[in-house]
Parts: sequence; structure tokens; C-alpha cells
Amino acid sequence: MNRHYKTLELDKILERLAGQTSLDDAYEMALKLEPQFDLKKAQLLLKQTDDAVVLSGKFGAPSFGAATNCSGNLRRAQAGGCLTTSELLAIADTLRIIRTVKEWHSRFASVETTLDIYFSGLVSNKYLEERITSAIISDDEISDKASPALSDIRRKIRTASSKAREVLDKIIHSSSYIKYLQEAIITQRDGRYVVPVRSECRNNVPGLVHDTSSSGATVFIEPMGVVQANNDIKMLRAKEEEEIERILFELSANAGDFADNIINSYKNLADLNLIFAKANLAYSMRATMPVLNDKGIINIKQARHPLINKDKVVPVDIELGKNFDTLVITGPNTGGKTVTLKTLGLFTLMAMCGLLVPCADNSELSVFRRVLVDIGDEQSIEQSLSTFSAHMTNIIQILKLANAGSLCLIDELGAGTDPVEGAALAIAILEKLRTRHAKIASTTHYAELKEFALRTEGVENGCCEFDVVTLKPTYRLLIGVPGKSNAFAISKRLGMDDDIVERASELVSNESRQFEDVVEKLEKRRQSLEKQLENANKLTAKANTEKQKAENEMRKAKENAEREIERAKQEAQRIISRTRAEADRLVEEINKARKEKELSVAARTKLRKNIDKMEAHADPIKLKNTPDEEYKLPRPLKVGDTVLIYDIDKNATVLAPPSKEGQVLVQAGIIKTRVDIKNLRLLKSQVKPTASRFSSTRNVPSRMDVRPETEVDVRGETAFDAVNIVDKAIDNAVLSGVGKLTIIHGKGTGVLRREINQYLKTNKAVKSHRLGVFGEGEDGVTIVELK
Repeated sequence: MNRHYKTLELDKILERLAGQTSLDDAYEMALKLEPQFDLKKAQLLLKQTDDAVVLSGKFGAPSFGAATNCSGNLRRAQAGGCLTTSELLAIADTLRIIRTVKEWHSRFASVETTLDIYFSGLVSNKYLEERITSAIISDDEISDKASPALSDIRRKIRTASSKAREVLDKIIHSSSYIKYLQEAIITQRDGRYVVPVRSECRNNVPGLVHDTSSSGATVFIEPMGVVQANNDIKMLRAKEEEEIERILFELSANAGDFADNIINSYKNLADLNLIFAKANLAYSMRATMPVLNDKGIINIKQARHPLINKDKVVPVDIELGKNFDTLVITGPNTGGKTVTLKTLGLFTLMAMCGLLVPCADNSELSVFRRVLVDIGDEQSIEQSLSTFSAHMTNIIQILKLANAGSLCLIDELGAGTDPVEGAALAIAILEKLRTRHAKIASTTHYAELKEFALRTEGVENGCCEFDVVTLKPTYRLLIGVPGKSNAFAISKRLGMDDDIVERASELVSNESRQFEDVVEKLEKRRQSLEKQLENANKLTAKANTEKQKAENEMRKAKENAEREIERAKQEAQRIISRTRAEADRLVEEINKARKEKELSVAARTKLRKNIDKMEAHADPIKLKNTPDEEYKLPRPLKVGDTVLIYDIDKNATVLAPPSKEGQVLVQAGIIKTRVDIKNLRLLKSQVKPTASRFSSTRNVPSRMDVRPETEVDVRGETAFDAVNIVDKAIDNAVLSGVGKLTIIHGKGTGVLRREINQYLKTNKAVKSHRLGVFGEGEDGVTIVELK
């Protein structure tokens, strides 16, 4: 950064500005911000910042999120490259932010601002945004919806995985193999389903060994029954990768087609982010927009240096360039002279950068071609420069560069050498700079410079006020008043002996004493006029306050009347809406009651038929397409007949004659279900119907007589029948020594699942129960562990 700008601490202001940005590019742009020397460009930048302040105040600032510069990735996609999922998601996120900022602006698009050119450069692309986000879930996951082919492949993978797990599930629960297993679990090695087998029993479980535990006690074997399913899964995984790569290429090509629009939109987004960051900085500093000129006129009111604590900073008024071109500021050390110079220079640079400045409204600043500064002690041991030599080196450079478009700020001009020679040199430097038509502000302790300002037209005195009573500076800058030396008064106040102070006063020349007396009289006169002005201002402020109060009362009365009318309209509308909603609710309850009544008296078989029809449509099992579909029963079915359920090839016993709708209640094993009569085939071999059911004695089956069942399907049953079936299945499982039972109840409305789980909580034979996980049927099944 320019050395003069850094001396004025512009770099610290730009760091604050960068901290207000959201985008990395806007952050870099903020740090590299340069003052504009052209008046129109600087005015445009200020107006843009002011418009952003107004929009933020009315509508809230837009959210720029974490949009990223995707130019490189987009150019690569445009050239035919394939982008990664994270790169595509970054593009989608940037498009989303561009769209939201565009939508934010659309709410007040009719309001014309200097920012419209940037908002019009934002081109939203919801098609590409949704295309990417619907296909890519995260950096590591592609959605099934990305393509029909990918969805089909993954469906096949799930089917193959389910088959493999079913086979393995039978193995790990088989009494023949369970003794050889280390644990009754299914795991994976190298993407293939395996079971953990004890190392010494590896030959008892035929299959392929894929891994060994670290202890060597367990080997992971892929049983031969799942080798083909695992092979299918492996092949499908390869197809899945190929399809994902094709999808990424396709999305990259789509992004490449819109690369130019997206890159241009992002540039406009970064520009807007920087402008609204300027607005946020202005809010934090309570800044306003100054009036800008190129005539070198400066009139800053209530200026507060932005790097000083806002609770401690004292506002100052600074003038230069209108009635005088040179300002000579005097006053005690630590009185605020240097801060005044820095405030003047920093405000000028901030305005030229398009930043609002913390001062009162209608303050005036000017653009300069050069801002030249010599502030601070820049002595260098390495370069063998004293304080005086360092200052003179800087001033020589300033004298070479200064012209009519320059602002020169010099601290302690002529200090660091003999006072007589230093004062003479300081006057000569000011005269030389004035011949170059530069605008100058300088601080000094020399009385000769005060006299020079008094007798030279175009040169004005200024001083930093000091309170002799409290021995503290007030930090106020007084234009047109030379600073009075307070050395004697301060010394006496601090306790210096009176004789020493009087002797020092005698040693001062008559000219100096007379000058100090004049300065003292001017100061008293100034203070008197200031008090009178303060009283006049108080009276004016009081009158304005009363006037404003009366106007506010009138406005409030009018607003209250309008508000009451509006409230009455809204209350009437609420009453109408509430009455209409209540009427709609009553009609809905009547209709609901009528429907419930119809259901309660409707034939239950008709509802069952509709449910069966719905399940038939959802059931992937299709009826066999053979000539035997024209089969006709040789005689009507009766209770006790043995029939074949044709579509699942399973024998069953008729429990009730056919209904009017052609539904027959049959029992297959322990399962009771209703089957369409067309799906039944009468078998010649008959079983004795239900002699045992009506005999006076009950035969209790032994464990050898009961066929072990690990699954029970109750889909299509009523809740009451389903619970009875589950109860019998649990009894048979306990008798058979089966420790795990799978109940298939389907998802549907959830009634069966709820009733069955409620029953399982009360069954003493149940150790625990849970819903299935992926590969087991998920929420459609309940896994029961028996005691």
C-alpha cells in the first residue's frame, strides 16, 4: 500500500471492511481497494454505498452465504472435463445464492438505485441448480433419482443383497451350523456378505474364506449359497459406478453450457457483497455520505476518528480550502493535533474509496490527486537518520510531488532542530507549498508560525483547546484562534514556586508577552461569544422541539384514527373467517359421521375385497399364466376340503364356505387367510375335517410333532385375527425351540404393526422385539426374540 495511505491507517479501515464481507473474492477486493481520483467515479462509489445503506435499512441486507468462485471448474467443464460431486454442489450452492439475492431485489425492483446494474447482471438458473441438487445428495452420495438406470441398478443391488442375507440368515439360525459360528451375525468383507466362523471349524462350513480376525480365532467365510448373489452384487456395483460417472459427465456438460453466465453473475455477486460490506461498515461507524467536490474544499462537521473508541472519541470540526488554503494547528502535546491531521487525511481517502465517513450530515470533502503525509517519528538507525533528518527527507519528497491537486499533512513542521532555524525553515516550506497551490494542514509549537498565519492571507490559525483549570485537553479544534502557550499556568498549577514562574515571565521578551496577551484576550472573547451562541442554540432547539412535538401529536392522532378503522376492518374480517371456518368444520364432521355410519353397516367382506384388491396390485407375485386358469371346481367347496392355493403352490384346508364375493377362508399351516375361489384347486386326497376340533379331548402336540416356523405372514388379516395367528406362532416356536421369529405385517396404515407390538409387550414368552432393518423388511416386519 502507498506509504502515505498506510501512515493515515487506511489499511486498518480496509481490514475492517474485509471483515464485513462473505465471499473470498470480495474479501480480497476490499483489501486492495484504491482511492479514486476522478470526482464522478468517487461520487458513484459513495452513492452505491449510500443506496446499499438505504436498502439494508428498509428491506434488510441480502444474504450472500458462502458462494464460491467456480470459474476454474466451470471453464474445465466447458472444455469437456468431468467435475466432482463437491465441485458440482459448489456450483449449485452459488446458483442458489445468486437466485436468492435476485429474488431479494425483485421485491423492490421498481425502486431505482445505482446498484441496479449489478442486480441485472445476476442470472438465476434454477434448472441447473435443481438438476444438480436432485442428483447429488452430498459429496459422497448420488441420489437414486439421478437417473432411471441408476435407480434400477440400485434396486437390483438391494434385491440381490436381500437374497444373500436371507440365505445367510437361515445359516446363522440353523441348528446345523450355529455351533460352528463365532457369532450369529452377518458381516461384509471386500463388499461380499460373509459369516464369522470359528477357525477350528472352517471345514465344517463350505465356502470361500475372505479374511481372518487379528487374533486368528475367527475366519470370515462366504458360504457357497451366496457366492452367486455376491457376484451379482459385485457386477451391479461396477455398473453403478459407470452410471454415476456418466451422470457426473452429463451434469458437468450442463454446467459448462452455462459457464459464461454463471461466471459473470458471480462477479456481480462479489461486487454487491463488497458494496453491502461498505454499508455494514457505515452502520457500525454511524457514518454518513459527505458532499464530494474536486475544488479542494473541506468542511467536516462532528468528525469522529473511526479507529478511536466511540465512547472516548471527541468530535471535531475541520475546515480547509474555502476561505484559506493553509491551516496551522497549535496546542499542547497530547492535545489532539496529530489525531486531527489523521482524521482529515483518512476521511479524504475513505470518501475517495466510496466509504461513508463518521461525521454529521452535509459535511464536505474533496478528491485529491495526491495525499502527501509526514506524520510521526520515522528516524532510522540503519540509515543514520535523526528525527529531524527523517522529517526533512519526507518533506523534500512532498515538495517534489505537491501540486494544485495535492493535500499535504505535516506534523510538527520544523521540529527537532534549533527553534529559530526550525521556525524559519517551517515558514519557508509553507510558502513554497502555497506557491504550488496545494492544500496544507500542519501542526507546530512555534510562535513564529502563529504570527505567520495572522499576517498572511490564505493562512489560518487553529488550536486544540486546553482547560488550564483541570490541566486536561478538551480535544476540540478551534479554527481562527492561535493556541496560547500554557507552560507557565500549567507549571504553577502543578506546584512550581511562584518566584520561578515570575522570573521565567521576566525573561520572556516584550514582543512575546504582548503576543500572548493578545491571544489571551482573543480567547476570552471567543469563549464569551461561544456561550452566547450556545444559549441561542438552546433556545432555537427548544422551539424546534416544541414545534416537532406538536406536529408529532397531530400525526399520531391521524395515525391512531386510521389504525382504529383498519383494526375494525380486520376484526370484521376475522369474525367472518372464523364463522366460515366453523361452518366448514361442522359440515366436515357431519360428512365424516355419515361415512363412518356407512362403513359400520357395510358388508365387511366388501371392504376385505377392496383391501385384497389393493394388495394384489402392490404384490409383485403374479398368477401363473397357464391354460389351467379356466379350471372349474368339480363340486362346491365345503368345510374340511383340502385345496391347493394355485399362485403360491401351497396346500390349505377350507375353514368356511365361499362368500357372495367368492372369497374362501382357508388355513395353510398356521396361517389363516381369505383366497379368491378362482385361485383354489380341489385336491382328491381329503383330510378329516375337524374331528379333533370337536372332540372332548385335546391333543397337545409334542416338540417332535410341531413343524418349526421362523416366519409368520399376517398381511390382510384383521387386527384380532393377526394377534391370534401370532399367538399360535409363538407357541409353536417355543415348542420347536426356535429362538427368533419374523412377523410380516406390512407397512400399510400401521394398525397391524401397532396391535401386534402391543400384544408382544404382554406375552411372557417374548424376550424382546424390534422392527426390521434394511435387508430384513424394515418397518414392514417385526423381529421377535423368544426366551
